Amino acid sequence: MQRLKLPIGIQTFREIREEGHYYVDKTPHILRLMEGGKHYFLSRPRRFGKSLLLDTLKELFEGSRELFTGLHAENCWNWDARHPVLRISFGSGNFRMAGELEARTEEMLGALEEDHGVDVRYTTAAGRLAGIVEELHRRTDKRTVLLIDEYDKPILDALDDPDLARANRDYLRGLYAVVKDSDAHIRFSLITGVSKFSKVSLFSGLNNLKDITLDARYATICGYTEGDLDAVFAPELPGLDRERIREWYNGYRWLGAEKVYNPFDILLLFDTRRFRAHWFETGTPAFLLQTLLQRRVGPMELERMVATEELVSRFDVGDIATEALLFQTGYLTIVGQRERHGRVRYELGFPNREVRESLNGSLLRHLTRDGRQEANADRLCEVLENRDFDGLRALFHAFFAGIPYEWYTNNAIAGYEGYYAAVFYAYFASLGLDISVEDSTNHGRLDMALRFERDVYLFEFKVVEQAGEGTALAQLVDRGYADKYRAPLVGIHLVGVEFSSETRNIAAFDVQSL
Repeated sequence: MQRLKLPIGIQTFREIREEGHYYVDKTPHILRLMEGGKHYFLSRPRRFGKSLLLDTLKELFEGSRELFTGLHAENCWNWDARHPVLRISFGSGNFRMAGELEARTEEMLGALEEDHGVDVRYTTAAGRLAGIVEELHRRTDKRTVLLIDEYDKPILDALDDPDLARANRDYLRGLYAVVKDSDAHIRFSLITGVSKFSKVSLFSGLNNLKDITLDARYATICGYTEGDLDAVFAPELPGLDRERIREWYNGYRWLGAEKVYNPFDILLLFDTRRFRAHWFETGTPAFLLQTLLQRRVGPMELERMVATEELVSRFDVGDIATEALLFQTGYLTIVGQRERHGRVRYELGFPNREVRESLNGSLLRHLTRDGRQEANADRLCEVLENRDFDGLRALFHAFFAGIPYEWYTNNAIAGYEGYYAAVFYAYFASLGLDISVEDSTNHGRLDMALRFERDVYLFEFKVVEQAGEGTALAQLVDRGYADKYRAPLVGIHLVGVEFSSETRNIAAFDVQSL
């Protein structure tokens, strides 16, 4: 197969098709949308291809048949039925100051009026948008297509200023009400964004809006599947370890049978030929990190979150569930689901190595304010490779000793054993090592298990002043935590770590190898 151009950062369907870029055909999903409804809402994390999806819809409804040669829609679409398309995007605005949203909306409406030669008599934003929709229907005798991208950015930008965020939300509520009020003049509408604000707060009365965020039929409407990599990007795969690609970048799920890759990661990997946190590095999750620490959510808790559908969807100014924040921004994904008493519960976890490693690295820096993280990480690998337990203790002892006293007292999760355990866990996780937390056995729950090469390390953490069940190592031995890990050629090491809240450091570090 011939190598094509990589569409890195390109969100324009026409440019991709006309200038010889790779394209993953999403038109089967689009045609399914036409069969199942009229007004849709879709939430996906940033850089997942939402803008390209909307641009594809624009070209489809405008009848640009030449762009769809060889795609599924080429012979399945009525190319004679062209519709006027209105495309609105809040992606380029900065909405951290009062009045910015109103000014940007006025600019976009003015541009739409000029582009379509429409002069409406209304003065409010909602009135002008409704007027444009109606006038285009009257003029062309074809109902209008309305596509809204980054619908939530004016609110997300202002989350640090709740009053402004609410003002922006209320302004947008009136604008988006046009979707219902102008239904008779609209052929199709799709609203996309990162978050899923509650219908009550933002889409009040918009009961005709069909949310496909967690609809398994559209789970792969954005992102690349394994089949896409084989069929579309086959020329880029030679020289790259396929299993490593899966480990690093695959794993996002929205209830469908297939997992998907973030397109931005895959395109940057093919371009640079390097495995690194391409997606994570394009956005600093400062608000997310601050929220997790304020709510005393440590790194280890991210491995075992369970949420209902209502909880992962509850997103509003001043009422953002932790699970919703992590899931909707793409830092956790659905890794399993179960039904109990008629209610579905989702098991959330990291989608892949990139997110797990990068987010834990960021959390570790916030937990410790340590500038030697990279050097300590290299040393940690060395002591594990050499089974150097004295070196492991010395490494963490020096590390905890370097954390200023003020940081312990000011840290949101300081003062109990969770903080010390969280630092241990975050270090291992930030290296991309194979770890599990609170692993269940027949005798209870193990704090942390680490698999490294042919060894398994089983950790139990205690704060000395709180210990009431014997030493940490004794608990590991007495409860038989090693039993489920016994296997030929596998070394098992029980590691009991006890901390002193007085010295704020390791008080005991006992190891027993089996």
